[in-house]
Amino acid sequence: MKVINRIHLLLTALLLSCATAHAAAPVSVKASLDSTYLIMGKQTLLKVNLVQDKGTQGYFITNNGDTLTREVEIIGLLRSDTTDIGSNREEIVREIIIQSFDSGLYTLPPFVYVADGDTFASNDLALKVLPVPVDTMTTVHDYAGTIAPHTRIWDYLPDFITDYWWIYAIILAIGIAVAAYFLFFKKKVIAAVLPKKKPVPPYEMAMQQLNKLKEEKLCERGQEKEYYTRLTEILRVYLDKRFGINAMEMTSTQILNSLRHRDDTKPTTQLMKQILEMADFVKFAKVRPLPDDNVKTLNMAVQFVEDTKPVEPSAEESSETDDDKPTDETSQPKDKK
Repeated sequence: MKVINRIHLLLTALLLSCATAHAAAPVSVKASLDSTYLIMGKQTLLKVNLVQDKGTQGYFITNNGDTLTREVEIIGLLRSDTTDIGSNREEIVREIIIQSFDSGLYTLPPFVYVADGDTFASNDLALKVLPVPVDTMTTVHDYAGTIAPHTRIWDYLPDFITDYWWIYAIILAIGIAVAAYFLFFKKKVIAAVLPKKKPVPPYEMAMQQLNKLKEEKLCERGQEKEYYTRLTEILRVYLDKRFGINAMEMTSTQILNSLRHRDDTKPTTQLMKQILEMADFVKFAKVRPLPDDNVKTLNMAVQFVEDTKPVEPSAEESSETDDDKPTDETSQPKDKK
């Protein structure tokens, strides 16, 4: 009888431990930075990923208010994004905009999350804030003069126009409509008669603009910022026209992520990364690169365009394509005599 009671107690304890193990999976809290390098005064994103069981009630402990550390401030919080990852689990992603005005290397403390009486902490983060060079030789100017009062165009119009402006607006709208009607049909006839202009391929357009930028010699005149701004704009337009990547609306990090996820651009991602990093340092950190660096960056841009240009069919492939086409003698039946 005692042996049976002991077996019963062991089975009961085993069932309770299994039920406890399957009742609640562990909570995971992970923090990451969009970029571990930040130029002083600029902003970056800090992401907090929380994985837990659905329905778990918890909260983050905030002790610093609107700051992570004394040097790093919280600018704003973006809307949380919740994703169902299966097995009755969910992932909650929260993005935080941070900013710093003090250069140095800082360690961001972990985020502490409390759920069901347990405490979970994320990983620490290291953030390097780069200083912005200050020109100490700037000339001190006197106080600015007085500014003339702002006037609007209708202040100069006579009263009979300002009082009955709606009548003139109707007359103007009718005139514009009539003019647009005739211009539309006139342009339509001209467009039907004239041949369409063949668009310039993205590769040729990018190479023309890069050669033009090289001939302007902006860096030799101390216009490095204009030089790198033009250089990156040429590459952004090329990515849009060549691959359909909306690079004009993307940050440098987003452009590199888009290139990594494409098989035809993945090998050139490192080349584009070097170009964008140099351009960002010049435009935002006001770094003045060496003349050799300017030439090297332009050569890397030319190499990127050359490496990603459309591959033209070889002469052998063209001849094989021509051989596959039926000739006049084989495609048309001969007349019987």
